[in-house]
Amino acid sequence: METHVLTFTINKSFAEWVATYDASKPLQAAAGITSLYRGVSKEDPTKVCAVMQAEPGIMEAFMSDHAELVASSGHVLESTVSQVFI
Repeated sequence: METHVLTFTINKSFAEWVATYDASKPLQAAAGITSLYRGVSKEDPTKVCAVMQAEPGIMEAFMSDHAELVASSGHVLESTVSQVFI
């Protein structure tokens, strides 16, 4: 199991982003992803952190397969910094 810590910029409000993120939880679960945390920076409302767990390769496949949905949430894909912990 890998723990993914993603930080990225959003171009919509956190409330708008989180509505899409939370609505995608059934898709995440079907893919084998467990969402552990999502939050917004105290200092910068455009900076978000999401922490999820999945088996190797699952997170990358999900992000690729659902890039349009992820981008529609306000997630600026090219701003994503991903750290993986085992």
